[in-house]
Amino acid sequence: MCSRGPVGERPGPEKWVEDSYWNLKPTWKTQSGKAVERFYNILKECRELNNKAADIIAKTERTISSIKRLSDARTVTLIPGDGIGPEISEAIVKIFEVAEVPICWEERTVTAIQAPSGKWIIPPEAKESMDANKIGLKGPLKTPIAAGHPSMNLLLRKTFDLYANVRPCVSIEGFKTPYSGVDLVTIRENTEGEYSGIEHVIVEGVVQSIKLITENASRRIAEFAFEYARNNQRSTVTAVHKANIMRMSDGLFLRKCREAAENCKDIKFTEMYLDTVCLNMVQDPTQFDVLVMPNLYGDILSDLFAIFESVHGTAPDIAGLDLANPTALLLSAVMMLRHMELHKPAKKIEIACFETIKDGKVLTKDLGGNSKCSEFTAEICRRVRDQD
Repeated sequence: MCSRGPVGERPGPEKWVEDSYWNLKPTWKTQSGKAVERFYNILKECRELNNKAADIIAKTERTISSIKRLSDARTVTLIPGDGIGPEISEAIVKIFEVAEVPICWEERTVTAIQAPSGKWIIPPEAKESMDANKIGLKGPLKTPIAAGHPSMNLLLRKTFDLYANVRPCVSIEGFKTPYSGVDLVTIRENTEGEYSGIEHVIVEGVVQSIKLITENASRRIAEFAFEYARNNQRSTVTAVHKANIMRMSDGLFLRKCREAAENCKDIKFTEMYLDTVCLNMVQDPTQFDVLVMPNLYGDILSDLFAIFESVHGTAPDIAGLDLANPTALLLSAVMMLRHMELHKPAKKIEIACFETIKDGKVLTKDLGGNSKCSEFTAEICRRVRDQD
């Protein structure tokens, strides 16, 4: 009789055959040994084939999923930028791939070129890509000083009428700063003001720069601020100005903010002078929610309190050394995903990024660690996978 083990146990077929073979009577082993051994080997081969088949099925399912994801994918223009731009852009591409974000990247280079008319423009292929895709992710671009052509950032804003510059500032658990509990957003008019680029020499030694404020641009950014507050469960919009000094220009901006507030009674509206905001910002930034302001003020204030900023510099001194921190561009990319209503991968990537910083074990030098950009990126990728 073959031994099948204690009652209630159900050993696998290979184990049962092996036990059966060794429990056969001696006279039967000679007659049946080869057959039993052959049957045992067949079972082993079957198990190996079954494992291989399972691997093939899993790979096929992943391939089908990838094909479906790519077939539904949106094409996004990627402008890696200068300095550390290519490194941090590569990090974002890797993280998006691991998170299976349905995006196809169309990479373009942006450098100023001069048209036959003498006007400075961005390369036609970059403009055509943005015109077709409507959405782009941009790394840092170097801003030349007295180089004979305008800032590429300014040129991009004017070319595509990128009128709203939205910069969130949020305290991140695990990264120590002078303040905690900060959660505010600055919304900066992006196309005019002192940054219009309208300046000229009146006489030798005298330069005039024009601050351009228009009714349409002021109304548009004010309405955007209130719409943003409403759509993002924000309660207060504060208009930042210097209408007490620049009565006409900032006065026009402030009037359009007041008009927009009249149409959004569910959002509280306050007004505050720029210098007062700066004072309160360094004393207690937690008192602010959404701030809307002209171009120059937004540039100053966002630099004042930014923990990380999507418009940081090109950092040429560390370019190519694998030392850059991709967090700013990554969280800008997360904002882009939410704009595209891809909320699930946006949340997954954001959680992985914040948990990596909170854990504190794999951080770039600027965050207090000793890890390289590639190691920080790999850790975020691991945490993205762990959420599946």
